[in-house]
Amino acid sequence: MLEFPRWKNILVVMVLLFSVLYALPNLFPQDPAVQITANRGQAVDAALKERVMGVLQKQKLAFKDVELVRDELLVRLADPDTQIKASDALSADLGDDYTTALNLASTVPGWLKSIGGSPMLLGLDLRGGVHFLMEIDEQAVLDKRMDAFTDDIRQLIRDKLIRGADVSRAGTNIVVHVATAAEANKLAGLIATEVPQLDLKPDAAGLTLSGGMRATELKSINDGAIEQNISTLRNRIDQLHVAEPIIQRQGADRIVVELPGVQDTAKAKQILGATATLEYRADVGTPQSAASAEATGNIPPEAKLYHMRQLGPDGKPRAVLLSKKVIVSGDQLVSASSGTDQTSGTPSVNVTLNSIGAQRMEDFTTDNVGKNMGVVYIERIPETRVVDGKEVRTVHIKEDVINDATIQGVFGKKFQTTGLGSLKEASDLALLLRAGSLAAPVDIVGQRVIGPSLGQDNINAGKRAIILGFLSVCLLMIVYYRLFGVISVLSLFANLLLLTAVLSLMRATMTMPGIAGIVLTLGMAIDGNVLIIERIREELRNGNTPVASIKAGYERAWTVILDSNVAKLIAGVALLIFGSGPVSGFAVVLLVGVLTSMFTSVTVSRAMATIVYGGGRKIQKVSVGRGF
Repeated sequence: MLEFPRWKNILVVMVLLFSVLYALPNLFPQDPAVQITANRGQAVDAALKERVMGVLQKQKLAFKDVELVRDELLVRLADPDTQIKASDALSADLGDDYTTALNLASTVPGWLKSIGGSPMLLGLDLRGGVHFLMEIDEQAVLDKRMDAFTDDIRQLIRDKLIRGADVSRAGTNIVVHVATAAEANKLAGLIATEVPQLDLKPDAAGLTLSGGMRATELKSINDGAIEQNISTLRNRIDQLHVAEPIIQRQGADRIVVELPGVQDTAKAKQILGATATLEYRADVGTPQSAASAEATGNIPPEAKLYHMRQLGPDGKPRAVLLSKKVIVSGDQLVSASSGTDQTSGTPSVNVTLNSIGAQRMEDFTTDNVGKNMGVVYIERIPETRVVDGKEVRTVHIKEDVINDATIQGVFGKKFQTTGLGSLKEASDLALLLRAGSLAAPVDIVGQRVIGPSLGQDNINAGKRAIILGFLSVCLLMIVYYRLFGVISVLSLFANLLLLTAVLSLMRATMTMPGIAGIVLTLGMAIDGNVLIIERIREELRNGNTPVASIKAGYERAWTVILDSNVAKLIAGVALLIFGSGPVSGFAVVLLVGVLTSMFTSVTVSRAMATIVYGGGRKIQKVSVGRGF
């Protein structure tokens, strides 16, 4: 009698229910949408909703819905063409107070979302968008760090009163001339202790120290510059509100940025190419004098008028008068991290300066305890305009005061900025400080745009490939293996459902290589069923009973199926580890597909075979194809 353990039957039913439930969200198409977020503290409320609807109605642009989602306004539209027109119209009307971005809005029902159901994300080649290849100027990073080390050695010479010493840069090396051999040995020891990142060696006469950075430090600086740029780019891309952007390192000095759904390349390049820095300046006014200077235009000759990034109680940014003289700039900032002040328990930002910046800060704070100091965040945003048919590139400089706090005591290299409203504000300030101080210059060396229509063409082609491949395999299996072919087809369909459900639950990004991986998985998945059926046929040829043949077919074919799939898993892991981008996406689909096919080929098909040939009935014949 052909039997299958009850717990395995329950497992198969649960897995099939899971597959249907979590593959279901992929049947709900996403709506083209325009996402609107506020800048500079503007409100996203019912009034903005009415204003947006008025703009769309005035432009005669049909829309499905306008809804408030958390702190954003989402406008659902019928098609991509209307989406682009609506984005342009809303961007022109709302100006700099709001950011408008193209996006896709989910139509998955709420009950399905509540249990974690979500569709697979579409990659650049399926959804359309822009692809940038950015190259980091490693030499600029190296020069900046070598200049900092040179300043550190100069400061060390002054602090330790080493007479007759002179420091200079010679390419990637630092050269220090010292008056006596004794002073040279003393300085070499100090440099080894205070600046261990450098490897300076004395010459034959013992009066000159020269050398550069250690190899480990050089690699650390390059890797750190790339990682910091990736972090900075990721935070800038948040302004575009792109769903699942791809930002990853490529090679030694390049970064790949893919923005699915973005068609406005000028805006994307503007945000990605922007550079930022910081300046610490003395506050030389009062709230009253700053407001008066803003109203009358009479600004003191030693001051410059700025505005706070945060809005005041009246809903407008407060004016601030800061000194024209810069105390410390972002070039002297080494690191910044958020934390909590141990004395007051309030949020704070811990800042570390290099030796030059530390000395300047110490000199300033010594004479200005109890006075205010402002932190100016300066962003240089490249802009491209077409004038008389030619591209004209300009730079828009945006300056905001991100903090204006009272100096509580004398500090230099390390200090805290307190008086912040929340830990989030402290974290944001630390991020601004880091992003503005050590961002390495980047150049866009490659650009590719994929239109939404081409992305839809790729989706249609992928669907056709999967359907054609699936139906071809089904037809071949049913014609050649009859009833067991039907069982194999059903298990193959279960494998496709389970694979889709797992990838959706993983929030995997589907691309054309991913679709190729699904088609390949379907082809490989049927191999296990073919092995099982051929083993059953062999057992029947040897004269075994139908029940014994079915049992032997599943049990003895399992070892072969396991061995062949382990080899595929090893190949998939290698692709995942050493590949990137499309190769990595293909590897993920391949790995998941191999695991799901092993389960469905053996367990699911065995459960269905038991339903057909089990239940205590006497089996005279097994339908496994011609001759049986």
